[in-house]
Amino acid sequence: MSSRIAYLGPEGTFTEQATRQWDREGAHELLPVPTVPAALAALAAGEVGAAVVPFENSVEGSVPATLQALQETQDVRIVAEELVRVQFSLLVRPEWAQRPIRTVATHPHAAAQVRGWLAGELPEARIVPETSTARAAQAVAEGQYDAAIAAPGAARAYGLAEAAEQIADREGAVTRFVVLRAGVPVPPPTGADRTTLLALIWANRPGALLELLDQFAVRGIDLTRLESRPTGEGLGEYQFWIDATAHLTEARMTEALLGLRRTCRDVRFFGSYPRADTRATPVPEHADEQTYAAAAAWVRSLSGPAVTSGPSRR
Repeated sequence: MSSRIAYLGPEGTFTEQATRQWDREGAHELLPVPTVPAALAALAAGEVGAAVVPFENSVEGSVPATLQALQETQDVRIVAEELVRVQFSLLVRPEWAQRPIRTVATHPHAAAQVRGWLAGELPEARIVPETSTARAAQAVAEGQYDAAIAAPGAARAYGLAEAAEQIADREGAVTRFVVLRAGVPVPPPTGADRTTLLALIWANRPGALLELLDQFAVRGIDLTRLESRPTGEGLGEYQFWIDATAHLTEARMTEALLGLRRTCRDVRFFGSYPRADTRATPVPEHADEQTYAAAAAWVRSLSGPAVTSGPSRR
């Protein structure tokens, strides 16, 4: 397997920061790529051993480009996640520090997180979308725009000056990045895990979503994300992205997946992996491994002599 890691580039993106957090020992060569689909394509082709892409932001929600690329890629799994606290600066070329700013380039997710600051400080500036905040900084260095909204590290990468710092409308914004690999087994459970799924219901009918949610609720599995997205098959046709706080190897998750597979048109499994915040979600007493094992033993016993009741811990 290649020792290279593809990440959404160019140099200076938050994705690069997340990649370096995951590759703490610096044992891999980092390969910046221009888009999320390009990162997944490099992974699928075996050109890299892993890919790191943005998945979710605490202010703007999921990253549509990543969800779409994952949906269109086979045999790729999430094996880890990283959290990066997001800070933005207004970057300009050093000689531009005192000149009017008419064009500001950035990624749309970043623009949404500094909307209030831009309205107050640069109301006349035209906001230009770019593929990443670092690409915006690179374009400013090349003279294409007056300024960029990007990570402070992009200023060092492209020789720019910070005309304004910490300009996000909300403090404490965090972006979640996922590490993808192909052809590898599911990481072992840690007790603080997350499972990511995509479920496509049979039809949009009364109770369809409740039926899906019941697969988790009755088994004591908490959902940290449930997002509907169009299937592309017509108006009103939706699929559901799910993050569940349980691991594939847990009996409750195995049973939930069996239920989903029976009641949904399709279910995609994108991985069970450790949570970056290491936060373990308490397992209800009726859903822990010991209770499942006791219930399974009781069912097996039914084929023998008469048993009037199953074992209970309550």
